[in-house]
Amino acid sequence: MNPLKRIAIALLTVTSIVSTTDAEQNKPNVVIVITDDQGYGDLAFTGNPAIKTPNIDKLCSQGTLLNNFHVDPTCAPTRSALMTGRYSDRVGVWHTVQGRSMLRRREVTMANVFANNGYATGMFGKWHLGDCYPYRPEDRGFGHCVYHQAGGVGQAPDYWGNDYFDDTYIVNGKHQRFEGYCTDIWFDEGMKFIKKNKDQPFFAYIATNAPHGPYYCPEEYSKPYENNPQVSLAEFYGMITNVDDNLAKLMKMLDDESIADNTILVFMTDNGTAAGLANGRGYDGGMRGTKNSEYDGGHRVPFIIRWPNGKIEAGKTVEQLTAHIDILPTFIGLCDLKAPEIDFDGSDIADLLYTDGEQWPERALVVESQRVVTPIKWRKSAVMTDRWRLVNGTELYDLDADPKQKNDLAAQFPEVLKRLRDEYENFWNDVSQEHDMTSYMVIGSDHSPIVSLSSHDWLIDMLPPWHQNHVRNGDVAKESFWAIEVERDGEYEISLRRWPVEADKAINDGTYGKAYNYQKARLKIGEVDVTKDIANGAKEVTFRVSLKKGITQLAPTFIGPDLTATPYYAYVTHRPEPGWQTPAGMGIPVYDPDYGRIPPQMQER
Repeated sequence: MNPLKRIAIALLTVTSIVSTTDAEQNKPNVVIVITDDQGYGDLAFTGNPAIKTPNIDKLCSQGTLLNNFHVDPTCAPTRSALMTGRYSDRVGVWHTVQGRSMLRRREVTMANVFANNGYATGMFGKWHLGDCYPYRPEDRGFGHCVYHQAGGVGQAPDYWGNDYFDDTYIVNGKHQRFEGYCTDIWFDEGMKFIKKNKDQPFFAYIATNAPHGPYYCPEEYSKPYENNPQVSLAEFYGMITNVDDNLAKLMKMLDDESIADNTILVFMTDNGTAAGLANGRGYDGGMRGTKNSEYDGGHRVPFIIRWPNGKIEAGKTVEQLTAHIDILPTFIGLCDLKAPEIDFDGSDIADLLYTDGEQWPERALVVESQRVVTPIKWRKSAVMTDRWRLVNGTELYDLDADPKQKNDLAAQFPEVLKRLRDEYENFWNDVSQEHDMTSYMVIGSDHSPIVSLSSHDWLIDMLPPWHQNHVRNGDVAKESFWAIEVERDGEYEISLRRWPVEADKAINDGTYGKAYNYQKARLKIGEVDVTKDIANGAKEVTFRVSLKKGITQLAPTFIGPDLTATPYYAYVTHRPEPGWQTPAGMGIPVYDPDYGRIPPQMQER
């Protein structure tokens, strides 16, 4: 080869390497702030006359508002669709409890995609897509995690006694106590993560549990709203204003660290309002319905996106139909990310952000509120286009003329009714093919030496005792079980409890609530069926058993003269493989960027 040509090729190679490095450094950061149970009308800029949200309003003026943006009517389904770009019904999350809030392990998450592109990834606050391995945020692409368990602080899997103030949360798999109010902690921890990783691209997911009930907030936030006839609930409004103040701190920090211009900052909520309307007070955002409703008030929410370096227009409003399933494919495009082949249900909406959208094709999207173990066709469903809403398969509304969905036009527009029913039929025929799949909590993995199970995830047709108040009250089910996958043959210890470990009370102790006179404990799992007496004052009954690899049910009971019922808590440990050591990068799961194919033994059944 000609020496000059050899030198030229070498220079081109070096230039390519430098350019690639520069490109990685110049990739935009991404911060998502998502609140819980805050509706479209729970903001000042959407017309609420009483609430104070000056900083969210400011962000809206600095970015683009997706003003016809939709999510699922409840929280876990919305989060699953946001994280995957795929319908919640497709990814196994169509409820908030009953073992149906765990994101199927085959799914590629937003955090996976960012992590595989060199981003630092962190999540703070509410996850609600699985509390046990392999569904925890640290198993799904997040390198640093600070979060409460389940769907809210104080629910059954959460640390016993958490009440929004001075609580104990999970930090990268371990419990840690924090001083302060929950929302302040999520933002503070998120900002620490951002500062630590500001010299590389980062993805921060700040998911507040506020303003989800119970409605607790610092008094200085609720007091200004007391005795205001326009306010539904002073504490609910106060929780939102506290979020607003924290958003101001976040925005100032991004400015102070000189990273605001190259940070995509998103504010959104996860479903319609839960407490924004009460006793004729509050503001409905001009819509019908609240949380869990198939009408627009249950699923149309605000979505603001700001990115100065990306030239996203300040003060722009997008009126075309958009949804949670659009966000991951859009980020992949905006951030120029490499991603595995994913069959997205959503679309890259960059054209709507950067053009007038006149060439954007009309499409039909579906949201549902199933909240059952096995989905039911047409249940609490909405098929949406820019103009029309088909509700529950029978009601038809023209949103241009009737935003409050008062006038059912199904009889007047039979061709539209048929077209949208056909859209739902296509949706249902597709996603329902896997409704019989179950996400199994794994025991026997060295990535999770102790597995904590709670009644929140009983796979049972009745609503389980999902909150600590239900546990205190002694709400019971006679025959319940957890869906389990035993990862390998081996010796296991399974401890059954009426109260969680941190409560430190005896099985028949009534200090925290209702007491039962249980006398025996029975363990049923796989081929094992054994019974032991409950010793006087015992806090748990522990069984040491040999289990075979495979899927099974863990179905224990406490037995008394008047009642036989499933224990609320079970703890499973196993003997680790000889020489096992926790990997240094445990928080970042090993992930195959070519997949998403997962090995057969890891697939849901």
